[in-house]
Amino acid sequence: MTAEIILSDQYNPYLNLAVEQALFRDTPSDTVVMYLWRNRRTVVIGRHQNPYAECHVEQLLADGGHLMRRTTGGGAVYHDLGNLNFTFVASHELYDTGRQFSVLQNALKHFGLETVCSGRNDMLYQGRKFSGNAFSVGKNNRLHHGTLLIRTDMEELQRYLKPKPSKLHKHGVSSVESRVINLSEVAEITSENIVPPLMEAFQSVYGEKAQTRPFTGCCTEKVLAEARQLADDGFVYGSWRQFRAQRSGEFAWGGVEMELEISEADRRILHVEIATDCLLPNTIEKAKQLLTGADAETMPAFSASSAEEKTILDDIMQLVYA
Repeated sequence: MTAEIILSDQYNPYLNLAVEQALFRDTPSDTVVMYLWRNRRTVVIGRHQNPYAECHVEQLLADGGHLMRRTTGGGAVYHDLGNLNFTFVASHELYDTGRQFSVLQNALKHFGLETVCSGRNDMLYQGRKFSGNAFSVGKNNRLHHGTLLIRTDMEELQRYLKPKPSKLHKHGVSSVESRVINLSEVAEITSENIVPPLMEAFQSVYGEKAQTRPFTGCCTEKVLAEARQLADDGFVYGSWRQFRAQRSGEFAWGGVEMELEISEADRRILHVEIATDCLLPNTIEKAKQLLTGADAETMPAFSASSAEEKTILDDIMQLVYA
């Protein structure tokens, strides 16, 4: 097994994500990668999220910020130079979320911080969130990425993000700020001085001397082209400017809003759009495929690859056919 570390020296969110996508696609089966990167003033939304429901888009752009849509699921997050983003990529055989979270937790122990994992995708210090994580499964590899809030500008975070009242109510709080914490509040930690402990923890957990790969070597012409595609208006915004939610629900796996276009002639579903922070984007795509062209009065039959997928599909179908 080979352990590889890549440190981005750029703050362009679209380039950083394009490199991540290339690593996800091309990393050899015998290699585990840890990729560390930072973005300048960026709101990142999940693959199936409505940007206008998650972000004050006009304010963000007026302030010179960026809106970026990632390819994994989950909710909206804010990136600035006060936080550090991490990505783990490994083959299906080498991928291990326990080990990956251990790298992060062991690095934070260097600063005297004992942290815990909560649910599927949060990391907490003394009950407050400092890291959100998302995951993706590819043909050959798996990906785990997230962000560490270290010295993020909380005023900007609140100015740009639109937290849903249902989420705030669920957590019994009245603002985003009261749910999250900057690690610099409790330790002498910065986005720069945490990098060596992360590198050391990565090598310790995997028991390998890690190779450091130059970031410039990742920026091929193909990657640069993909960065331009990620910044494309159609990919970031799509048809969301015209989205009008007709049905909505809150489930254990996430919130969902739906827009349906139904033919008056034969009551077929012509088009469906689903806005959600579900962590399983491929399941949402499957739901859209099942519903498109289906009879609006009769639920389509479907099979699921897992109990979790069946629960999500059942809940979505109930929203449509209740």
